[in-house]
Amino acid sequence: MKEIKNKDKKSFLKNIFIKICRFLGFEIIDQSKAYIPTMGISINENTNILGKKSINLPLGEVKISRKVKSLDIIIRTCMEVQMLTQNKKRVFEKHKSEYSLRTVNSIIQSYKHSKNLKNLEVKFTVIDHNSEKENLSRLHDLFRKNNLKFKLINLEISNFKNAINKINEKKLTVTDNQISNMSNIHQSLIEAKNCNDLVYFIEDDYLHSLDCLEEMIFAYERISSQLDKEIFMLPADYPYLYSKFENTVILLGKKYHWRKVNESLCSMLTSKKMIEKHWLQLKGMCEFEHYPFEKPLHKIFEKEFCFSPIPSLSFHCTNINSIFGLSPNIDWKKIWDENKIN
Repeated sequence: MKEIKNKDKKSFLKNIFIKICRFLGFEIIDQSKAYIPTMGISINENTNILGKKSINLPLGEVKISRKVKSLDIIIRTCMEVQMLTQNKKRVFEKHKSEYSLRTVNSIIQSYKHSKNLKNLEVKFTVIDHNSEKENLSRLHDLFRKNNLKFKLINLEISNFKNAINKINEKKLTVTDNQISNMSNIHQSLIEAKNCNDLVYFIEDDYLHSLDCLEEMIFAYERISSQLDKEIFMLPADYPYLYSKFENTVILLGKKYHWRKVNESLCSMLTSKKMIEKHWLQLKGMCEFEHYPFEKPLHKIFEKEFCFSPIPSLSFHCTNINSIFGLSPNIDWKKIWDENKIN
């Protein structure tokens, strides 16, 4: 009986200690059981709280000073143009609409997968150019079946065409496909200025892993808080980023590593503040075709931080030999199959 009383006393004191730690904002770890009693979870479960703290064992806690208020996801679709600037077929060799719809589905599933984003205001916008009614109907069905609302904008190229220089940096005539692409990007930037906080710009040939959105949001809070700066983030680990040796910085997100990079394509996550700060350069990308096309972005990255995930959180469905496409060391086929539209 005496032994039981001693155990009860130890248990009582332990519970008091845990409550005191919770009250003071400290976390303690029971390493014998791989358990965090102050949070009531194992060390392998989510130790991050959106808008409050980011914990990576054994590095400890990062206080979140940069809290994410909302997320606007802006998807640019064009389901009839197979490839923007080349004639090569995409990986899996399907019609463009299949990539567009699987892209949207992958974003929806990534959002639904994350219970930690349910209290975050998330809005979906699709800016479409010339997609057939049947494919737009399938797009509507996709959101309806997942009980999500979205705003559809039918792109009016005439609103932007006159502002686009018809001769590009290579002294060649800008193609109609590129004009529609530049117009769509311009429309997405205008939409971003009406958003409240973070904006995720995505092209319609990027398939996302289930972890993608949650990792990007938690990593944005953590890294931005550490740097005390707004940042840019990419969903993909592009193969061309490994074609040259550069000094870089590696930081931790929620579960992934994030590498500082100096170049990107046009699918990216950033904040409304960054859009406003660099408005003229971003708009300039929609008015003159540079070479490479993303040159204005690269100029911005000389002053701002841009990060890419390792391993990739999505992959760009280009030709299998493209250095701008399939990210290394992930199962592309698995993600492709998981996002099949029934």
